[in-house]
Amino acid sequence: MRHRSINVMRRLGVACLLAAGVAAPAWATDEPSTVVSDVHLFVVAEDGSVVEDDATVLRANTPAGIDEIAQRYVWFDKSVSKVDIVDAYAIDMNGVRHAVMPDQIRDIQEPRSAGAPTFQDAKLRAVIFPGVGTGSSVYLRFHKSQSTPVVAGQFNYFVEPGRRPVQSQKLIFDLPAGKTLYADARGYVASPPVTENGRTRYEFNYSSERVERIENGSVGYVQYGDRLMVSTFPDYATFAASYREPAADPTADAPAIRDLARMLTQNDADDRAKAKTLYDWVRRNIRYVALFIGQSPAVPHRATDVLANRYGDCKDHVALFGALLAAVGIRSEAALIGLGAVYTLPAVPGYGSGAINHVITWLPDLQLYADSTAASVEFGYLPPIDMDRPTLLVDSGTLARTPAVQPLGRDARLAIDVAANGGAALSYWVRDAGWIAEMERSNLRSTSTQRRDALAVERLRATGLRGSASLTTSDVDATTGPFMTTLAGTLDDVVWPTGTTALPALTSLSGGIATQVRNWLSERTRTQPFVCVGGEFDEVSQIALPKDVRVVEVPDGATIEGRFFAFRSRYVFDPASNVIQVTRRLSADFGKQVCSPADFEATLALLKKIERDTQAQIIVKAAR
Repeated sequence: MRHRSINVMRRLGVACLLAAGVAAPAWATDEPSTVVSDVHLFVVAEDGSVVEDDATVLRANTPAGIDEIAQRYVWFDKSVSKVDIVDAYAIDMNGVRHAVMPDQIRDIQEPRSAGAPTFQDAKLRAVIFPGVGTGSSVYLRFHKSQSTPVVAGQFNYFVEPGRRPVQSQKLIFDLPAGKTLYADARGYVASPPVTENGRTRYEFNYSSERVERIENGSVGYVQYGDRLMVSTFPDYATFAASYREPAADPTADAPAIRDLARMLTQNDADDRAKAKTLYDWVRRNIRYVALFIGQSPAVPHRATDVLANRYGDCKDHVALFGALLAAVGIRSEAALIGLGAVYTLPAVPGYGSGAINHVITWLPDLQLYADSTAASVEFGYLPPIDMDRPTLLVDSGTLARTPAVQPLGRDARLAIDVAANGGAALSYWVRDAGWIAEMERSNLRSTSTQRRDALAVERLRATGLRGSASLTTSDVDATTGPFMTTLAGTLDDVVWPTGTTALPALTSLSGGIATQVRNWLSERTRTQPFVCVGGEFDEVSQIALPKDVRVVEVPDGATIEGRFFAFRSRYVFDPASNVIQVTRRLSADFGKQVCSPADFEATLALLKKIERDTQAQIIVKAAR
């Protein structure tokens, strides 16, 4: 017993020390790491160029925190920026200093540049700290100078605190007195600006010891949490002009672009058909380099260069697509947007991860948006990460909004034919329509037969079934319209041949109504806004049982209606054929992309009832 107690105490570690009356370290916390101190000083010149001095101290509180702090990265564009590591070291929990040696500082290629030569200037300076363990702190101070501003004569900066406790963070912006700095701050506390010697100093302080868990499916933290946006732009119209004027491209009507556009669209009957043809060509032929706009000077490459290189970032996609449209007489306009899980823009304009970071195309005569960087999205639709959020139309300088909803439909037909040995033949057909169709088609477009069969088995397993199956599809080379997927195979042990079995009353495999409801109910309570995407779902299944298997119980059907949902299920058993048919239909219409905790609370009871129905079972018993 004595040896066992010693081992238990060793495993309990700090908890045993506390029980014995020994105080834990002052830094002890459940969070893996903490920002002890973080000071950023930005000195902005009249032309918008900036010099940045950063000094940061991070501490690893747990073993998991070691990986969070032991390697730091500084992003820069080497064509316009220079980074110097002024000092870098770690101090372990015993107070021993471990200096970072020159060979522990190296430059690596920004992974998102994807090997594209015109984006090779995007770099990460990696600083690797030695001797880091639990209780260690790392100190990094660097000096970064950017000789060419993102926007000439202007400055903006966006920051969010990150997902770790912050003991002290200070951001200082030093600007010429004639440049007013506008701010939209939440959680960051501004000090009164101080002007002297022709310059004005703005200071913001932040601290937060508690990090709230991000709920599953929640929108981005910065939509409702702490963040700071500072900018010298007085309004969004001025910001739009700062993009519009440098984006003017003298090569936009070059013969190569005109000839390509006219050749591609020569058989198209109207402007929509022409726009679709050009969109499809760009999304399938111009490789997307996923660098966010605003990290480097916000000027697209020339359309002729993008065409020749066959790759580009979002600015380049918009430039080439716009030039092709113009060549066949279709108007278009760049639309600046915040991409991702944030559905609002700060009150003051600027680039940033929680602000404007992407650009798409607005076609005013067709009254639709297009994002050709989304290679798996059909013309006329947008990827979900572009939906229901503000856009800044560059030509007019006005704020608009992408559509709140777009069609999604899914029909499923499932047939399970159970044999006397308890196994079964499976046949499954799915028809996807709306924005999801091209995504599914694109996922399977370049997939091998072997990989398709592996996907079929994965979909069985995700539904709780065992067996083997093969997957076939409708034409994967199509670029529009519904997409059909078929699975055929065998299932193991669907019915216990000598006893009682609770059969799941399935109407689809993974991805259907049951999956949608399970995703909506991934949290039982919500305190944060969350993404809610609706659709129309129609599912029918047929389970044929052998004659020596008796049906003991069939669930009752349900009709459930509420503010956002209309659901109906029906179970029919035909004793003559020993066949059970199950029908489920769900219409989910939120009218928006982001729902509130109050919306969730109002529909929770209904969702639980629908979930209960999707988990229903059919009880059968072998006659012998």
